[in-house]
Order: sequence, then C-alpha cells, then structure tokens
Amino acid sequence: MSEKFRSSSFKDPLNPDVVEFNDKGVTFRARKLIGGTDNFVFYSDISGVEIDNGLFFSTIRVIPRARPEIVIRNFSKGDARRIKELILENVPTHRPDAFR
Repeated sequence: MSEKFRSSSFKDPLNPDVVEFNDKGVTFRARKLIGGTDNFVFYSDISGVEIDNGLFFSTIRVIPRARPEIVIRNFSKGDARRIKELILENVPTHRPDAFR
C-alpha cells in the first residue's frame, strides 16, 4: 500500500502538509515557510486518531504512544476521513498492551 494525501493549496499554496502511507507506517510532513517537520510512526505505535472539522477544512490529530501528538491541518473533510480510515485499518487490534 502506498497512498499520499496533500492538504489544501487554498489555505497555504506553497507549503502543503503531506500524509504518506506505506506498509509499515505513516509519514507526516508539516511544512512551514522555512523548514518543517517529518514524523514517521509505525502503525503499532498509534493509539488514536481525531479529526477536528471546520467549515471547509479539517485538522487531523494522530496520537502516538509515548510521543507528542502530531497535528496536520487544512485537509478536505473527505481526505481527513480517508486518512483516519486507513490508519485505523492498519493499527493492530490485538496488541499485548490493549485494554480489554
């Protein structure tokens, strides 16, 4: 699996945030005018995904275990739902530390 999503160029045409999926995890690229951050998270290290919907765009919050949350902004509502869906499909459901 290899899918890539870009945030809306309407809000920030030069520096879109990017979410890129591969077989082992997800890369989150948050761009800024100078620099930015790249975060790779294994699916097994993700404990939750939240979506904050605005009027036109959504903010996605990924909550990894033992790390600060990752926030990516300005995705279409449809892309945000699809990103959350893909992450949750790949997070292992039978982890040894999962609550029962």
